[in-house]
Amino acid sequence: MKVAAPEHWTLLEVLRYKLGLVGSKQGCDKGDCGACTVLADGEPVLACLTLAALCEGREITTIEGLMPAWRASEEGAADPVQEAFDRCGALQCGFCQPGMMLSARALLNANRKPSRAEIRQALSGNLCRCTGYTQIVQAVELCIAEAVGAEPASPAWAPGENPWREEAKD
Repeated sequence: MKVAAPEHWTLLEVLRYKLGLVGSKQGCDKGDCGACTVLADGEPVLACLTLAALCEGREITTIEGLMPAWRASEEGAADPVQEAFDRCGALQCGFCQPGMMLSARALLNANRKPSRAEIRQALSGNLCRCTGYTQIVQAVELCIAEAVGAEPASPAWAPGENPWREEAKD
């Protein structure tokens, strides 16, 4: 897709103001919060710091494109990252959610079984003021467990029971 924009515009400005893709949030405008994170050729980038002109010829994935990309490549409704965030309650106000999900998707595309430390590192550029990160990390761990067919760990908010077990889903 071709878009005409002033040469000084950022990728975030083009996405939001030219294309109407408002899922990538305009937070700090200086690269501190990660709310504007999108994928450029599969790698997370801060759209508020990236000149749109430098993205010519690159594949850009926003939160709006995550589900359609998954549907095109796999069976299912939403990307497993989106499903896991929902199931783990890894969202509250939703402002950080698009950047968190795209950072998590980039990590899982590059590393099928990252450690908890690797998950935290991959998400370290995304700030969340609501959840405290526990359920966000658990959502990524749930994706990993389900992708490799392992038993997911019991979430911290459900001590003594594991709501991810098949018999608990009934």
